[in-house]
Amino acid sequence: MDRYRFLMSGSGGQGVITMAILLAEAAAIYEGRNAVQSQSYGPEARGGATRSDVIVSDGPIYFPKVTQPNYLVALTNEAMGKYLPLIRPGGMCLYDSDLVQPDLRVDARRKGLPMHQAVLDTLGLPVAFNICVLGALAALTRVVSLGALEKVLESRFAPAHHKNNKTALHLGAELARPHVDD
Repeated sequence: MDRYRFLMSGSGGQGVITMAILLAEAAAIYEGRNAVQSQSYGPEARGGATRSDVIVSDGPIYFPKVTQPNYLVALTNEAMGKYLPLIRPGGMCLYDSDLVQPDLRVDARRKGLPMHQAVLDTLGLPVAFNICVLGALAALTRVVSLGALEKVLESRFAPAHHKNNKTALHLGAELARPHVDD
């Protein structure tokens, strides 16, 4: 039985919770797997610490909280410092190489990609940064397909956002592609 434990973290306003919801929905609705998503965040609407857990499994899921993730997404230095020590030995940590400096003392595969800058260069605004991160995560883990994520994005967002979301999703996958088997 395959079980994937994701801990996604960052700062309020970065789209961490949205990213987790999209991942769980893609897995459950379009990939036919079991998935749960939970979240917690600081009292600030923007700028406070944000965490969202996703578990994707081919079997039953009995507890919705991730205590030792296989995959960590850290979008701030604070998130990296707080959650990287929880990662399972040999797990993978995805972070933005321009925004976050990883701790090198933990046994984890580190995947630092310049996602934020790539979104700015491509779209002119960081509005789909989280979607770019999600595309990279999908390419690196292969837990859900880009096709499943595209369907979720189309069902969740207004048509005016479809083009930018699809561009950002595939941008993240392209940035990750050289690191897939590292």
